[in-house]
Amino acid sequence: MSSQRGNVSRSRAQKHHNTTAFKNDKYGATAQVKKANLKIHNGLCQHCKGVLEWKVKYNKYKPLTQPKKCVKCSQKTVRDAYHIVCKPCSLQLEICCKCGKKEDIVIPVNSHLDKKEQEDEEREKRHRRGKKEVEDFDSDDDYDDDDDFAGIEDEENDFNRDSKP
Repeated sequence: MSSQRGNVSRSRAQKHHNTTAFKNDKYGATAQVKKANLKIHNGLCQHCKGVLEWKVKYNKYKPLTQPKKCVKCSQKTVRDAYHIVCKPCSLQLEICCKCGKKEDIVIPVNSHLDKKEQEDEEREKRHRRGKKEVEDFDSDDDYDDDDDFAGIEDEENDFNRDSKP
């Protein structure tokens, strides 16, 4: 048995063989799975990057709902799941965002991309609020609905003149 103490080698082959690989979006991906598939894991060492990619691949990745506290600066700035260090601290100290060790960073953190991600998150928050924004869009301050229908009356009059004998 493989669970015996000290038994390193197996005496038989694997019992069950998977014929197809697992797909996390097989039956239609949810918004959460789509977002996780598109996420770029930057600021991580090779090992931590592999761990997070495995979690995404096998549908085990759970995103954060609220920012966590960074262990270096004690600010609530950690916005990525499974990370313990915020991206500015990681850049400054040159450490992995997940394990906190000073290892080679596979994909370095780009500060201009972080700003874009924060803007996208703000847009999503505004989108979730819903009705408050809809009321703002309905105001007549910056758009006049009457301009769209001004030409229709002229076209109707031209049509009526042309159709009369």
